[in-house]
Amino acid sequence: MSVGAPDREEYGPRVSPLPFERGTDGPRVVLVGVDGTRTSERAGSYAAGLARRQGAALVVVFVSSASGLTALLPGMDAGAVQRTHDELAEEVRRECRRGAEELGVPVTFLCRRGDAYAELRAAADEMQADMVVVGASEQAGHRLVGSVATRLVRTGRWPVVVVP
Repeated sequence: MSVGAPDREEYGPRVSPLPFERGTDGPRVVLVGVDGTRTSERAGSYAAGLARRQGAALVVVFVSSASGLTALLPGMDAGAVQRTHDELAEEVRRECRRGAEELGVPVTFLCRRGDAYAELRAAADEMQADMVVVGASEQAGHRLVGSVATRLVRTGRWPVVVVP
């Protein structure tokens, strides 16, 4: 993350939570994982619409995970990788701000680095998410080792929606 940029920002209207019994009124906190891919953009749109219709808060978690192979590649500039991460995070942050204003949905933006599954799981627990939305993996290797979505479903702590 860039120096001085907070890893958590909140946008949109401030709402006090309505009294409800967890699990009976629909989701009050919808968490969506984004990483800049097409499927994560669709997942973000789906989650924003769901949050607006349900009157729920939206938590957008941008997770950047550098491949372990990038360090092994000759000529790979760690600074360039960091700049790319910062630029993508800033683009997602701007989109969250715009969406919060446009839809009137309270949005919390979290920027994390590391393993997508671990970071989404931790954020969902931290934010007390009632639902997790992620995009389907487009990587062929995930059929063998399991995708982030599959691992989240297996965790069994929240309903998980996988957007194609």
